[in-house]
Amino acid sequence: MALTQAQKRLIAQARLPSAGMLGIGLDDSTSIYLVATIVRDLDLYKQFPELPSDFPGFFDERDPRNLKFSGIDFQVLIERLLTIEPDADTYFVCLATLQKARLKYARILEYQPLPTMDQVGPRALLQYGQMRAESLAGFLLWRKWLFDIDNRAGQKTGYLFEPIVASAIGGVSFSAGKSPIRRRTDLSKGRQVDCIREQYAYEIKLRVTIAASGQGRWYEELEFPLDCRTSGFIPVLIVFDPTPNAKLTELIAAFESARGETYVGEAAWEHLEKAAGRAMSIFIEKYVKAPLSHTLEFQADQLPDIGFRMTEDSFVVTVGEETTVYARTKKEEM
Repeated sequence: MALTQAQKRLIAQARLPSAGMLGIGLDDSTSIYLVATIVRDLDLYKQFPELPSDFPGFFDERDPRNLKFSGIDFQVLIERLLTIEPDADTYFVCLATLQKARLKYARILEYQPLPTMDQVGPRALLQYGQMRAESLAGFLLWRKWLFDIDNRAGQKTGYLFEPIVASAIGGVSFSAGKSPIRRRTDLSKGRQVDCIREQYAYEIKLRVTIAASGQGRWYEELEFPLDCRTSGFIPVLIVFDPTPNAKLTELIAAFESARGETYVGEAAWEHLEKAAGRAMSIFIEKYVKAPLSHTLEFQADQLPDIGFRMTEDSFVVTVGEETTVYARTKKEEM
């Protein structure tokens, strides 16, 4: 059955390059891989005999650019998939969004320029004399470059995590300018909201830490549930890390006083998976919950040994006994 115009637009939009000079679109070969992955996730092999059953999982290939198939018609595959599984378009969009972000970050690691001494030189005054000047210069340059790639990662996940979760449960993220959640103190101003689904407005957090943001910003977070209520929505707090602390307790109390709902730890995952339905609950489990939960298990009080090396064509990082090599390409402008 042919795709509807709405489905065509949704799939086409998901395959377009992400914003910025390093954004990458999804060609047919990458899109075919994503369809094959969905088919495997949903156990639909009987309806897709032309697809291979033995291929790398989404997180099994170190270079995401290698995840692709050829020789199969993508349009035929996606039309058949959507005929069999109505939520497959949302599944494809979420997986495509994640893959584009991973592809873009691979390019950031490849092209992020090295800092210059003009940028970091004044910081030498804080540690000059504590090591040789040559060593201090190298330390300052490495520190700045690592900060830059971490900052880029933070930017990417800021635009990735909540929208994916929102889409998975059938909701929509809103910026402050377009949000239906208005500030009680100034109804002309909206509030950014992670997800609105039916009459529910979600605040989604990986964790709430004791070292939270400044008082002004923390006050804003505590006001969010009341702004939701006065805007006609039920506030819902989702926090994946159940580690108790005073800030988390205070935030939960703010949501409960606004007659909202709170889900922390495993209850948060269960709520999202129930809201998502059968197909998208599988997506949440495999591509959000599993990687985050697995990584969070290794929070340690002592940092592991680590080493870095940069050459003309590679960036090499060694953590403990494991070494990973990333390709590097000289490019002055990104």
